[in-house]
Amino acid sequence: MRFDFTSIMDRSGKDAMAVDALGHGFAPQKPRKGFDVIPMWVADMNFPTVPTIPQAIINRAQHPAFGYFIPTDAYYDSIIQWQETRNGVQGLTRDCIGYENGVIGGVVSALNVLCSKGGKVLLHSPTYIGFTGSLHNNGYEIVHSPLKLDGNGVWRMDFEDMEEKLKTQDIHAAIFCSPHNPCGRVWEEWEIQKAMELFQKYDVYVVSDEIWSDIILGDYRHIPTQSVSQDARMRTVALYAPSKTFNLAGLMGSYHIIYNKWLRDRVEKESSLSHYNEMNVLSMHALIGAYQPEGHQWVDELRQVLTENVEYACQYIREHFQGVEVSKPQGTYMLFLDCTKWCEAHHKTIEELEHLAWDVGVAWQDGRMFHGPCHVRMNLALPLSRVQEAMRRLDRYVFNA
Repeated sequence: MRFDFTSIMDRSGKDAMAVDALGHGFAPQKPRKGFDVIPMWVADMNFPTVPTIPQAIINRAQHPAFGYFIPTDAYYDSIIQWQETRNGVQGLTRDCIGYENGVIGGVVSALNVLCSKGGKVLLHSPTYIGFTGSLHNNGYEIVHSPLKLDGNGVWRMDFEDMEEKLKTQDIHAAIFCSPHNPCGRVWEEWEIQKAMELFQKYDVYVVSDEIWSDIILGDYRHIPTQSVSQDARMRTVALYAPSKTFNLAGLMGSYHIIYNKWLRDRVEKESSLSHYNEMNVLSMHALIGAYQPEGHQWVDELRQVLTENVEYACQYIREHFQGVEVSKPQGTYMLFLDCTKWCEAHHKTIEELEHLAWDVGVAWQDGRMFHGPCHVRMNLALPLSRVQEAMRRLDRYVFNA
């Protein structure tokens, strides 16, 4: 491979929540003496990003003025070309692209346009913790439609449950997570079409979080929600960012795509009211640096690495950890482990299980925050050697101790 996905980065003291926040708030606890930390909780990557990004930032930082600015043509052109090349998007213009400080901020701005405070919003569960917190903080009521595992262990939408709730609970907006976090589903086109037909039938607007759309494993393919029909194109606020793809969460910077002018004008007005939803000049140059030809190659190699990590981890879990169930993700780099049977067999709570792993440096995340009652979320965006070491520790000290 051209790029480095094997070196182990020391992130300590480099402003990395994944390692420096251990022992604080909802982060995992620090390990006991003799074990180093394998960060497998917060959803960022332990790989150095594509070199064109720091170089773009350095080039801009060499100019000693950082005053008011306007987004450049290169910014919009980079997004348009990226979406066309990666997702097959045709006809996207700069008028349809708007800046957001973060995907969650964009979700809230869109909901503030589409709903009244106290209004109900449909989400699938398990549910990303960021949705739960931001909706509750902004006065919205979440209506969960649980995903179900089919006979092949694949997470599926329950369309009957969705329709029942849309029909009876006076819902005007839904959040659609594609690919799904934390389950890792990459939705097939027919699934998105069927969901969007329900939303059309009950006149529900859709906020589609597609921040994971570049991190697709194996031969799966991301289908933009807005692409499945003309109605979906006009009914949907789609949110994207280079942050998950290129490990740029600390720089902030996301964007929306809204084709419906009536909706776009209102979302942009809502986003502007606080005067804090403004682009950072270095964030702009980071995106331009990311969406270069080298960035395409880097993401292609990243996908290969993550696919191998997921294959290894899922096979190891199935062969060695009796009572732990995992649905192999099709996208993202997260596993969502169901530990119900193991906990029952060993008379442990999920909290006790989590602490066993934290003690030996496997810093995975409590899945209850994602509405998984006896679940753990595990980040596999690390060099394979670290994934292998994590599995060895879990085998020796936790599941088969």
